[in-house]
Amino acid sequence: QLQLVESGGGLVQPGGSLRLSCAASGFTLDDYAIGWFRQAPGKEREGVSCITRSSIPINYLDSVIGRFTISRDNAKNTVYLQMSSLKPEDTAVYYCATRHYYCSRYTSEFGSWGQGTQVTVSS
Repeated sequence: QLQLVESGGGLVQPGGSLRLSCAASGFTLDDYAIGWFRQAPGKEREGVSCITRSSIPINYLDSVIGRFTISRDNAKNTVYLQMSSLKPEDTAVYYCATRHYYCSRYTSEFGSWGQGTQVTVSS
């Protein structure tokens, strides 16, 4: 069974850090670009970052540049999103998803999705 599982979310104070993980089972991530997306209450799901098969990171939101870092460890079949200097506006459910070969910022172009992990930034 092909599955993506996100973890690492939680409640954090403004300025804090979290590392999200996206672990694959039933298939290997090597052939896929992996995207991180987020969806805040009442808002559309938006692309945050993506990492190519050759581990080139791409940020789609200006607001996360310099604060979020995407990386992958193919040996562990896992992709990470390191988030620092978190702000209340980063509060959302964060999802990872797969796309063959190339990155994209559009949700419709991604295939398999995880169930999401909640990130809440609040004092």
